[in-house]
Amino acid sequence: MENIALIGIDLGKNSFHIHCQDRRGKAVYRKKFTRPKLIEFLATCPATTIAMEACGGSHFMARKLEELGHSPKLISPQFVRPFVKSNKNDFVDAEAICEAASRPSMRFVQPRTESQQAMRALHRVRESLVQDKVKTTNQMHAFLLEFGISVPEELPLLAD
Repeated sequence: MENIALIGIDLGKNSFHIHCQDRRGKAVYRKKFTRPKLIEFLATCPATTIAMEACGGSHFMARKLEELGHSPKLISPQFVRPFVKSNKNDFVDAEAICEAASRPSMRFVQPRTESQQAMRALHRVRESLVQDKVKTTNQMHAFLLEFGISVPEELPLLAD
C-alpha cells in the first residue's frame, strides 16, 4: 500500500468503492467497503490524496479524512462525468474520479466545515418553508376564486 499516490472513492449510503493508483496512474487496488471498514482501511494507509465527488456525505467524509492525515479533494460531478469510460458502475465511477483528480487543470470544491453545513441546512429548510407558504397562499386564492371570492394578492391569507 506504500505505492498508492491517489485514491478515488465512489460514495454511497452503505457501500463505498475505491480505486487506488500509483504515481504513473496505474491501478494498484480496487475494493468495495462498508463505512466502518473504509475508515479502518484509510486509517492504515499512509497519507495520500483522496478524491471524491462532491455529493451528500462528501463533506463529512472530507473532514474525517483530514483527521486521518489525508488530503481530500472534492470534485463536482459534472467534471467527473466525461471521464467515465464504459458501462457505468461504482468501480468505473471511482476510476473516473481518480482520472479527473489527476488532471492539472481540475477545479475542486472546498470542503465545508460542520458549521457551514449546518447553516446551509437551516437556509434550505427556511427556503422550503417560504415556498410552502407561498404555494398554500396561492392555492387558497385559487379556491376562493372558484367560489367567486376575489381577494387582492396583497392581502395576506396566512399570518406571519
